[in-house]
Amino acid sequence: MSQIQQAMALLIEAFHKYSGKEGDKLTLTKGELKDLLTAELGDALGKTTDQAQVDKIFKGLDANKDGSVDFQEYVTLVARLTMHCNEFFQKK
Repeated sequence: MSQIQQAMALLIEAFHKYSGKEGDKLTLTKGELKDLLTAELGDALGKTTDQAQVDKIFKGLDANKDGSVDFQEYVTLVARLTMHCNEFFQKK
């Protein structure tokens, strides 16, 4: 697999590692999202143990306001973080 294909597989794997623990296998609850943010993106996001911060991230991701984060909403988070990281490294 190419590097991009590997990255895509890892993104899918990470989502499904946390989804479904508290309900629907195809979505993340707020608790599952918090676990994912802490374990997988803690370095990039900083203090993800702050519930107010998790609530804010969750609310921003839940585009369709159904009370969960689906795969498309999760990918949006990853894409935004990737864009910010790219901008940060371009400035250096």
